[in-house]
Amino acid sequence: MGDIARSALGGAWTVLVGWLLPTALNVSLFVVAVWPSLRRASWSTDLRSLELTPLSVGVLAVSVLLGLALNALQNPLYRVLEGYALWPSALAAHGCARRRQAKQDLQDRIVLLRLERQEQNRLLAPNDAARLTALRANRRIARAAGKDRRRTAAQRALLRERLARFPVDDAQLAPTTLGNAIRRFEEYGHDRFRLDTQVMWNELTGMASEPVRRQVDLARANVDFFVALLYGHCAVILCATLALTTTGPDISLLTAIAVPGLLIPVWYRAAVSATDEWAAAVRGLVNTTRKPLAESLGLHLPGDLASERTMWALVSKTSRLPHHERAAELDSFRAQRPESPPEPATGSGPST
Repeated sequence: MGDIARSALGGAWTVLVGWLLPTALNVSLFVVAVWPSLRRASWSTDLRSLELTPLSVGVLAVSVLLGLALNALQNPLYRVLEGYALWPSALAAHGCARRRQAKQDLQDRIVLLRLERQEQNRLLAPNDAARLTALRANRRIARAAGKDRRRTAAQRALLRERLARFPVDDAQLAPTTLGNAIRRFEEYGHDRFRLDTQVMWNELTGMASEPVRRQVDLARANVDFFVALLYGHCAVILCATLALTTTGPDISLLTAIAVPGLLIPVWYRAAVSATDEWAAAVRGLVNTTRKPLAESLGLHLPGDLASERTMWALVSKTSRLPHHERAAELDSFRAQRPESPPEPATGSGPST
């Protein structure tokens, strides 16, 4: 019973932090900055005529309802920010091209720093010397290299951190920064082990230990918080803009448009940074739960990586695609049942 209670409270905590709390902040912003400017409208209620207790209860009730609605709609909300939904194909292709170029530039900047360090230590190979010359001739890389050379070792490590927010496979690139930051750990299991975590997610989390599963939920709640703030700010800006058309210029409405508009890019970058912890949690989930998952499926985890990748590729395809005769190849990975000991003889022994 205690485990059930802890599990329920853990799920409620992620919803509270991820969706209800930022929604309450946005509703409070609307009540303070937008609602008073609507008092001249016939359908509006003057904020000053309400007592504090009914107003607080109303804000709380609206925040809970909107927060639960956002929680239920989180997948389409994420898809818009990732560049998968409501994006025209031409715009999505342009975004992917830009993200591909940004990834390549980061790789070139890191390689340039490494080659220059080898050049200073007289360890530069002939083939690397030609590449170093080509990178220095690239104007875009050369401009960034001037700043990179003045960076400290810790600041240079941030370049690798930014590069790590891209998926390994360029074919998996998304049009947006947030989409790539999420896609990098969605492809982690497939890239390393050919385990499609998107297809096998329920099975994988079902076999994970409670601390590992808890880490994934808490890490995602941090990203949810900034995503909910971002969407709430967009809603406040829209309401304030519509209010301007009915009430005329108002300093509080202009503030409600300007301040959230300046904060939206901040929350977006914060959401991107928060995916680092989410990625680490998913990486730990995949690394530690593969063996329990294989055993729960009646399979034996092979001792070599090549065989393991073959096994998980077959498991993922079997779950994703209709049955095919090739699925019988999984039989070679099935766990062998222990042989039962021979039954003792029931007959009488020899007479003496």
